[in-house]
This record gives sequence, C-alpha cells and structure tokens, in this order.
Amino acid sequence: MDKAERLRDVSRLWEEHRRAAFPADVRGAEPAGVDLVLLDATVAGCVSGWLDGGGSLDAERGRILRDAVTDLDRVLPEIPGADGPRYFRHLRRLAVLVTAAPPGAAVR
Repeated sequence: MDKAERLRDVSRLWEEHRRAAFPADVRGAEPAGVDLVLLDATVAGCVSGWLDGGGSLDAERGRILRDAVTDLDRVLPEIPGADGPRYFRHLRRLAVLVTAAPPGAAVR
C-alpha cells in the first residue's frame, strides 16, 4: 500500500471512529489495568497527529502508538459486551495502519 492509499484508508477509518460513540458498557473499565478511555484518547491523538502531519509522526508519538497497540492486544480479549470489543478492534486497526508505514514514510 502506498502513502496515498494509506492516508485515504486511515482518513476513512478515522471519520468512522469519530462518528462512533464510546461504548457506555466499558466507560470506567480497566481490563488488565488499562484505562480504556485513556487508551482511546492516546490512539486518537496519535492518529489525528499522523493525519495532520500528512502521514508522518515524530519518533515519540510513534513509540506511544506502538505501545498502545500492545495494550490493545492485551485488553481486547477482556473487554466486555458487544460494542466495546467492536469499538476497540476498530481503534486497533487504525493504530496498526498508522504504525505499519515504512520507516521514514510515516512513523519514524
């Protein structure tokens, strides 16, 4: 996938995510000790910064986003309900698309 395709895909998924309501059944939940509201905000900030930067993140935000993917992998099996897992799988997909960019092209 080239940079233009990645930008287009992330932009579309980001708009879907922004329209989605945070699932009420997980508000305040901390599976595996991870605050889901904070995790959502962290990924959202990095994805938004990546889009604002034209597909580029600084090294620190890249590290933060990769750590968030690790946290998502840990908590996804423990998120209760139907809406929560779906919401956070979507969030993970966004984070993975941003972090999957070739070195020097997006996440440095």
